[in-house]
Amino acid sequence: MAQILVIDDNLSLCHLIEKVVKKIAHTAVVAHTLDEGMEKGQAVRPDIVLLDVHLPDANGLEAMEQIRRLPSNPEVIIFTGAGDPDGAEQAIKSGAWDYIEKSTSIQNITAPLLQALEYRAEKCTKAPVFLDRKSIVGGSPQITECLDQVAQAAMGDANVLITGETGTGKEVFAEAIHTNSLRAKNNFVVVDCAALPHELVESILFGHEKGAFTGAEKTRNGLIKHADGGTLFLDEVGELPLDLQKSFLRVLEERRFRPVGSHQQVNSDFRLVAATNRDLETMVQAGKFRGDLLFRIRALPIELPPLRDRSRDVRDLTIHFNDKICDKTGIRPKRFAEDFFDSLLYYPWPGNVRELLHAMEHAVSAARFEKTLFVRHLPNTIRVHLARQGLKTGNGDGMEKPDKGIRLDRPLQDVRNDAVAEVEKRYLNALMQSVVGNVQDACRISGLSRSRLYHLLKTYELNRTV
Repeated sequence: MAQILVIDDNLSLCHLIEKVVKKIAHTAVVAHTLDEGMEKGQAVRPDIVLLDVHLPDANGLEAMEQIRRLPSNPEVIIFTGAGDPDGAEQAIKSGAWDYIEKSTSIQNITAPLLQALEYRAEKCTKAPVFLDRKSIVGGSPQITECLDQVAQAAMGDANVLITGETGTGKEVFAEAIHTNSLRAKNNFVVVDCAALPHELVESILFGHEKGAFTGAEKTRNGLIKHADGGTLFLDEVGELPLDLQKSFLRVLEERRFRPVGSHQQVNSDFRLVAATNRDLETMVQAGKFRGDLLFRIRALPIELPPLRDRSRDVRDLTIHFNDKICDKTGIRPKRFAEDFFDSLLYYPWPGNVRELLHAMEHAVSAARFEKTLFVRHLPNTIRVHLARQGLKTGNGDGMEKPDKGIRLDRPLQDVRNDAVAEVEKRYLNALMQSVVGNVQDACRISGLSRSRLYHLLKTYELNRTV
């Protein structure tokens, strides 16, 4: 029997869904605010969460990540009173199972609920996948989800498109897909599309016959042939010349091509993984990338999060890089000053994981003959940023230490919810004082319904009378 958590402030709808869930032999637990839902989610460990968009204390779409971090890692179905295409897109991209309008029939709510339950049951009985993570470090929910997608990709042979900002580790993830696939014993061939010389690009990819052009002194296989039986990784695929995209599309469809200067076609059984930091859909609309090629290469999309969105992993990455760099240079791993990690958390890392790696290389080099890494050892770009923000840690420079009252181990959504709750409580307390406990006046001023006002007063333990 599955647990279904319904988070919605519409009492009649919650009652109706309770009946539906009971009818299909499962248990429904109802909450009317996000805070209440999170509390019950910790207690009942739901399999499915039916989540309203417009909650009294939060936006359901913005709370998606928080909901999915519940211990049971539930599937989430978003349902709302007003359909919004942008909201639907955000929900699906955030990992929602479905996005449903409340105006639809109860049958339309039941169908995705049953499908989600079936998927959940199969997922829970699936054998665990043991993944060789290569150099992928971190245990944040964002990176864990990406690793699940890597495991999914490795089990098949579909084309994969990895997207993300510069420095997020796209090649590392591509290699992890290859290493965990059945093609692992064969070549992993990297093609940097941004570095391909235009006049030689066809020769580099497809190979050439002797005498095909000036300088072609002997027959050479291209990179696509080198990837036969293995994985072809097209890095920065958005930079692939437009006139070559049509030719490559045919190669993808047939896994056959003709080397430059040859009359014979050559076969290559490769698996494609592509990566880019560009918005390929926008490029398609601008006529700079072929739409049919985009559809072909993104059978399995994986979007890597920027480091600023997975700050929980900064410490693990830093320790990993410290050990790796020190081992490579033949020195003992450095210790860290008390404020070192705090400072790293205050920096936004526009260059992502690659920038953190370079920062650690700089720090270890600067502290070559010292046992401990201090903030002083970090690159000046980072130290200047911290100084400008007024958050630089104390390290002998007379700088003020960061506010220790701010817990950086908490998700932003949790901090935001607490702040909103505090403001709401102060507002309601002042409101009830100003109307001397008159509920009708309070509803008129605040725009709240009587039932909603009563609910909030109860939530914040405020008295109606002053």
